[in-house]
Amino acid sequence: MRDLSWNEQLNIGVEVVDKAHARLFKIVGRLMRLVEYEAHCENACRESIRFLEDYTMTHFSEEEAYMRSIRYKGYEKHKKLHDDFRDTTLVSLKKYLERSGYSSGSVQRFISVLIGWLTGHIMMEDQAIIGHVDAKRAYDELPDTEVIAGAVNQAMEDVFHLKAGLADGDYNGSSMRKAYYYRLCYDTQGGEKVQLLLGIEEQLARRGVGLMLGISAMQKPEMVKDTSMQIVEQFFHHLGKLFKSDTVYQICKKESMTRDEFRKDFMTRYPCCLLFETRLGNFAFCARRWEVKRKRSAAYGK
Repeated sequence: MRDLSWNEQLNIGVEVVDKAHARLFKIVGRLMRLVEYEAHCENACRESIRFLEDYTMTHFSEEEAYMRSIRYKGYEKHKKLHDDFRDTTLVSLKKYLERSGYSSGSVQRFISVLIGWLTGHIMMEDQAIIGHVDAKRAYDELPDTEVIAGAVNQAMEDVFHLKAGLADGDYNGSSMRKAYYYRLCYDTQGGEKVQLLLGIEEQLARRGVGLMLGISAMQKPEMVKDTSMQIVEQFFHHLGKLFKSDTVYQICKKESMTRDEFRKDFMTRYPCCLLFETRLGNFAFCARRWEVKRKRSAAYGK
């Protein structure tokens, strides 16, 4: 695998932020080389991850200070993403590393999730600080096919510099070429749930991740899969603004699936099923939402 390098397409135009992002990628790149070429690297990995964690927290503080200085309206939601990453994602990853004894596979997974989270966060949330990415409309119900297709295409161009054409507005769940499959479930403050079912052809995931990260080819499928999961999660979380811009979407479950699991879940019926094509491959986007029925209290039932 070639060294991880900073892609200037990810710059947001704020020097203190861009320099910090570039340094973060450089630190992650060193960790990748360590795992690649050192057979026994537990102590070195521990030190590198501790340094990476400390620097990430320093960067978050600097970025939050900048947002406050310009009175960024999305500050609270953005800060919550930082807090969730620090208090949940990093904690979970570190526990996983400890349980595995810092095996090369677990460190690679740590790197994949970290790369994916950082890249997705920079592309969506950080770009939004200076107005480069924005969801312009909000809907109480699932938007129609044309609206979703337009939003997905715009987001793909903003983030990946790829055009995504709608290949099928009534996707029937037929098999794509070798693909990664994911299911993302969200809770909203309004007591609703939104579930997304996604299929991404491996060629698109591999080359898309490679283009964004400056890596010509990622030869380890599991790393591509884990990295893609993080980028996709944030990509579609951003598109959640299509539904209700004033509603907080909290992811409650995310999982990768086999093709058979994808097909089985698809058959439970999704009112929105779209297939998109890009020059790097195709991806399927299926969505549904429903209101959670609240249990009546015992006193109310009497």
